Amino acid sequence: MPIKEEPWYIVKAASEHCELMDAQAFSTLTDESSAQPPLQHWGPYDTQHQAIATRVGLIRAGKCQPK
Repeated sequence: MPIKEEPWYIVKAASEHCELMDAQAFSTLTDESSAQPPLQHWGPYDTQHQAIATRVGLIRAGKCQPK
């Protein structure tokens, strides 16, 4: 039986850069007490590879800035 990875998210910050986050970091960021919630997010993605591929597409589409 394959081991299931935890979900991954893409988060767009005020700087227009998109970062990959695992589910634990994402839940901390989107917590009610968070000082600066993300502008936009995409996901969850089943694997980190899927999230990376989507982030590349978002950069190409002009929705995110590369670092």
